[in-house]
Amino acid sequence: MRYKLLGRTGLRVSELCLGTMTFGEEWGWGASKEESRAIFDAFADAGGNFVDTANLYTGGTSEAFVGAFLKGRRERFVLATKYTLNMAPDDPNGGGNHRKNLVQSLDASLTRLGTDYIDLYWVHAWDGMTPLEETMRALDDVVRAGKVLYVGISDAPAWVVSRANTLAELKDWSPFAALQIQYSLAERSPERDLLPMAKALDLAVTPWGVLAGGVLSGKYKSPKDRPAGARYTKDEVWAEAVVTERSVRISESAALVAKETGRTAPQVALAWARQQPFGVIVPIVGAKTAAQLRDNLGCLDFTLGPDQLAALDAASKIDLGFPHDFLVQARSYIFGKTFPLIDNHRS
Repeated sequence: MRYKLLGRTGLRVSELCLGTMTFGEEWGWGASKEESRAIFDAFADAGGNFVDTANLYTGGTSEAFVGAFLKGRRERFVLATKYTLNMAPDDPNGGGNHRKNLVQSLDASLTRLGTDYIDLYWVHAWDGMTPLEETMRALDDVVRAGKVLYVGISDAPAWVVSRANTLAELKDWSPFAALQIQYSLAERSPERDLLPMAKALDLAVTPWGVLAGGVLSGKYKSPKDRPAGARYTKDEVWAEAVVTERSVRISESAALVAKETGRTAPQVALAWARQQPFGVIVPIVGAKTAAQLRDNLGCLDFTLGPDQLAALDAASKIDLGFPHDFLVQARSYIFGKTFPLIDNHRS
């Protein structure tokens, strides 16, 4: 395991992040405490130090398990958790990006995790209601109080993230150091705006869903390959939404590359994400068993070649749309005949 700098900070994080949404069986499909510990230990034994959880994961059990596994070695790990999602569905203030929910959620997470500080505290999702000034100032307050060291944002539009960091810089508040997004061979829409923004602002990116709910592992061969009326578990319901003819074709391409390289399809999908040219990318790996995690870790042992990357790109590329495609067409009007002669170190 090697380590990367978390965006514009000096914090060193492992090149893979352990996602712990599978820790706990409350949602009907996760891992027991014993298996969760085995997953955690396998990640730590490989040199992993970056662990991601959230207050809502398995109703708080994920945080409690992570806290138990960290006992005696807390300082060795970069611990990330999140707030925003509602832990009290009947309470209008039980979720969201506002100060009240932040304070309540953070204190509850610290208790479940058995620690007095969080290394990286995420805004879990943009709520569309709370003024950015309130969120950024509240986050800065918990940083200054020593309860949080760094802050990040997950699942938000690019304009929200860029405006938030501009506010933070102008006000001398703590800016976001990292961005968490859904990104995979099957979901490349962040390449339109979110990933270029992250590179320009030097935000570390921690993509989730890199295996597209299992689709890119080859688990699903067709959108219709399961019996009608079957009772699916929570993660399979989400996976079903992304099992399309397109995603199945992409998974077949990943399987071909896996066969060519002597690797597994999940390793190929993770390696592809790691090699994308958008600055610091630290994929989140989640597993229900230690064996699955060890297989995922195999993505660190090889690099996809140019021909393999080209084949995967051809199978999965998307149209960037307006204004990106338009601006490519407009280059001759902007630069005349000189565009090929300009070395742009910012591209």
